[in-house]
Amino acid sequence: MEARRDVFQAIADPTRRQIIELLSGKSLNVNELSEHFDVSRQAVSLHVKILEECGLIVVHRRGRERYCEARLEKLEPVTNWIGHCRQFWSQQFLSLDEYLKTNQQP
Repeated sequence: MEARRDVFQAIADPTRRQIIELLSGKSLNVNELSEHFDVSRQAVSLHVKILEECGLIVVHRRGRERYCEARLEKLEPVTNWIGHCRQFWSQQFLSLDEYLKTNQQP
């Protein structure tokens, strides 16, 4: 059994990041999404499937079309991780600044 993909794996691919960006404004069907890329509709469908597995998008059937909607709240683990990294590096730079101020040559 294949391990479930996580949000970090999903956003590692630039095409999937662009799909999320496109869907952040409105719901689009797979054909409409495909128009934004220089890859086949099948390749876009595979990216959609991965994003859906990670919970970053939800796909609804309307007639024969599949419409995709972003679930941006599922990016919270990424936001939390970035916040942690930002806090860590901000503290490191503050410490470096203090060190440089106290060890400057007159």
